Amino acid sequence: MTDTGLKHFLDLADYDTPDLQQMLEIGARVKSGKSDLANALAGKTVLMMFEQPSTRTRVSLETAVKQMGGNTVVLNPNDSQLGRGETVGDTARVLSRYVDAIALRTNDHGKLDELAKFATVPVINLLSDWSHPCQLMADLITMQERFGRLSGLKVAWSGDGNNVLHSWMHAAARFDFELAIACPEERMPAAKALEWAKQSGAKVSVTHNATEAVANADVVVTDVWISMGDESDKPSLHNMLAPFRVDETLMAQAKAEAIFLHCLPAKRGQEVTDAVLDGPQSAAWDEAENRLHSKKGILAYCLG
Repeated sequence: MTDTGLKHFLDLADYDTPDLQQMLEIGARVKSGKSDLANALAGKTVLMMFEQPSTRTRVSLETAVKQMGGNTVVLNPNDSQLGRGETVGDTARVLSRYVDAIALRTNDHGKLDELAKFATVPVINLLSDWSHPCQLMADLITMQERFGRLSGLKVAWSGDGNNVLHSWMHAAARFDFELAIACPEERMPAAKALEWAKQSGAKVSVTHNATEAVANADVVVTDVWISMGDESDKPSLHNMLAPFRVDETLMAQAKAEAIFLHCLPAKRGQEVTDAVLDGPQSAAWDEAENRLHSKKGILAYCLG
């Protein structure tokens, strides 16, 4: 976090574990009915800016804000000129005069950093080319529901070394669980993310063998092979990632009580099979629901 007093939510790595745990607990308590945030955002407006199409992120955040008594303004890709003709800093200064928080989904993480530098209201990362912290908060709530803990678990990632994986690495460091990564050598996570994990003492390992990574895992995770904005959707990439597809054979390498997570949308038959996504070990639908509850925790913390 910055020392401006504002509670931006740009990356899990910016927060210490107690702060993140507080957000998770708020979300879990609201879901269980133990807390009522119906008026927590009364009189407040959250601006949601999307430079990429969104379904789950938009609906979960907009619903969270309204269920907390707040208002939303939504700018879709054609509505915003962020960074075009006006500096991001100037936009941040102006928007801060209108709204109480700015939430941005972008393919340029630098825009989030620039917004946070000049905004006088909290800035929330709804997804960038670098990370997806809001998604991880939903994943962490799901894991806590299923296992009653996070520390000591083994999470296995099989697939592309993308932005979501970067946030998994941040989470592993903050919550003391093991993260075993399996991805092709050509699709490794960013060197900067791996170095951060090492310096943070995270229990992160990397292999190019999916079976090795998934062995005895408590949680198996994957994501789409082609992220939005990635123009590398070629047969060669599919061939490269095919050995990392999560199917019943791969899931059988994990613990019997292991769960499967996917941030969705899924390309059925590519990164995951129908049998796994629709099977008894899949927690993907609970995970999707928890995007709503986790965002309430984030909003309550940042705007409280």
